[in-house]
Amino acid sequence: MAAVGVVSGKIIYEQEGVYIHSSCGKTNDQDSLISGILRVLEKDSSSVVEWTQAPKERGHRGSEHLNSYEAEWDMVNTVPSKKKPHTNGDAPSHRNGKSKWSFLFSLTDLKSIKQNKEGMGWSYLVFCLKDDVVLPALHFHQGDSKLLIDCLEKYVVLYKSPQDKRTLLVNCQNKSLSQSFENLLDEPAYGLIQKIKKDPYTATMVGFSKVTNYIFDSLRGSDPSTHQRPPSEMADFLSDAIPGLKINQQEEPGFEVITRIDLGERPVVQRREPVSLEEWTKNIDSEGRILNVDNMKQMIFRGGLSHALRKQAWKFLLGYFPWDSTKEERTQLQKQKTDEYFRMKLQWKSVSEEQEKRNSRLRDYRSLIEKDVNRTDRTNKFYEGQDNPGLILLHDILMTYCMYDFDLGYVQGMSDLLSPLLYVMENEVDAFWCFASYMDQMHQNFEEQMQGMKTQLIQLSTLLRLLDSGFCSYLESQDSGYLYFCFRWLLIRFKREFSFLDILRLWEVMWTELPCKNFHLLLCCAILESEKQQIMEKHYGFNEILKHINELSMKIDVEDVLCKAEAISLQMVKCKELPQAVCEILGLQDSEVTTPDSDTGEDENVGMTGCPTSTFQSDSLPVLATSGTRDDNPTQISVSPNVSRLTPA
Repeated sequence: MAAVGVVSGKIIYEQEGVYIHSSCGKTNDQDSLISGILRVLEKDSSSVVEWTQAPKERGHRGSEHLNSYEAEWDMVNTVPSKKKPHTNGDAPSHRNGKSKWSFLFSLTDLKSIKQNKEGMGWSYLVFCLKDDVVLPALHFHQGDSKLLIDCLEKYVVLYKSPQDKRTLLVNCQNKSLSQSFENLLDEPAYGLIQKIKKDPYTATMVGFSKVTNYIFDSLRGSDPSTHQRPPSEMADFLSDAIPGLKINQQEEPGFEVITRIDLGERPVVQRREPVSLEEWTKNIDSEGRILNVDNMKQMIFRGGLSHALRKQAWKFLLGYFPWDSTKEERTQLQKQKTDEYFRMKLQWKSVSEEQEKRNSRLRDYRSLIEKDVNRTDRTNKFYEGQDNPGLILLHDILMTYCMYDFDLGYVQGMSDLLSPLLYVMENEVDAFWCFASYMDQMHQNFEEQMQGMKTQLIQLSTLLRLLDSGFCSYLESQDSGYLYFCFRWLLIRFKREFSFLDILRLWEVMWTELPCKNFHLLLCCAILESEKQQIMEKHYGFNEILKHINELSMKIDVEDVLCKAEAISLQMVKCKELPQAVCEILGLQDSEVTTPDSDTGEDENVGMTGCPTSTFQSDSLPVLATSGTRDDNPTQISVSPNVSRLTPA
């Protein structure tokens, strides 16, 4: 039986019935089966894998069975003895009379692991070390090798070889680095690199809040020669954490060098009061259709919604209800969607324990969901208490979503997107379909290759460089040019940066898709711009930037950020030299933007792509100025009537 756990604090994994199939038998070349025990042990500054021949097997094999592999064992045994973990009696010692078949190696020496082809007999693994020593295949006669792989992933990053999917390549962390990250995460045996790769939500939520000089000290190490490594290594562990996420804009298709451009004066933006139930009702006809949809979206963008209205309006904003549907049509749609939801829910509810044991995917989804639900923000009364009905519904909706989109399934962080929806809807079915619609927008954030996250980070870098190339240069000089400190913002749309009620306001504004495409990236720019002075004047380095940005959580004024982000969008629209890359990010048709080379003699603003007006043209409603204070005598935003708006893509 395999056992994964801590025995006397040192044995991390132990499996009996792990065989070496020696083909050196003299009779008909038949394999000789040599039984052994495989362990993973942790000791001091290293972790090791050890295979020892089972006692009952020793002495029963002729010397001819040993000679063919003796040279290989000698090579493995050249691993320095200081890496061996059994010196203080913390784990069993087999040093006296140890069989020559036995071996051990440090995980720091592991290069790759080759797995057997599925369905081909016993599960086996072949370990290849960095000095190209290939150990004999270890055959698991009493269970598969999955538990061992899971155990090893606590110490090394494993990823499939592009050339051979059966081969797992190893990116090993040294123990000092691992220990430093343990201090960051308060989670034994997990380093930040591994954590970001396996669970970017947790790593960016928890890990970055505790970044200290441990990172620098660990990467430099104790060897004076390593102190000469270039500063970029201080950030490389982040770019290596998610394969393919390293940003190199020069290699991106369609990359355009952003030069310094005068964007002109930034207009002052004001916000209005939330849309009231009365205003909403006035825009509904006798059959229940929403009238003046564009105007309604602008009102929501400029002020958000009163809470009493959210349960209705969010269904339209998220696409669950069509804007032009009648009340009767919506009633029929809800009935249809209710039937569909409970059919899907029944699928996983009817799976027996025995069936789930044979369905590792469903089992893994359930485990991840339970973990995420248990750490739901309990400051909201809707989710108070361990057995709160709200938490139970969160679990059920997320499990049902796994039936709805089995390819994506469940990825940690998705519960953050659901909890506000369920809170507002107060209904399992409506919350599910609103969540499914939201996930249609957010799907790429949670895909395995994280291409969506990579694209957004590149786009954010492009926008920030246009707005403030000096700030970008400073971030790059501190190995922070990749903007990984914004990862959590983008992954779960600022869910952990604002209070629960503020995130309701922020999301409903973003769901209007005004005033432009990728408005959430301008929100990032607005936040970073607000923090620029402190970061640069206090000469924050890599660590301090990560720590500072993370500690902004729950301290950001949502109305102020919304004002600044809209002002940035208007400023960019008025710019006649907007680069093509920026036009594409914001949804402008770059071919219609006039440039300094234009000699048509027409008005410089003519030809700019039209976009729905992003200002609310009413003097009768109180608004918020960019400072976040109420202004009962607002003035209109100073924008030329010839200046057209951004067009949502």
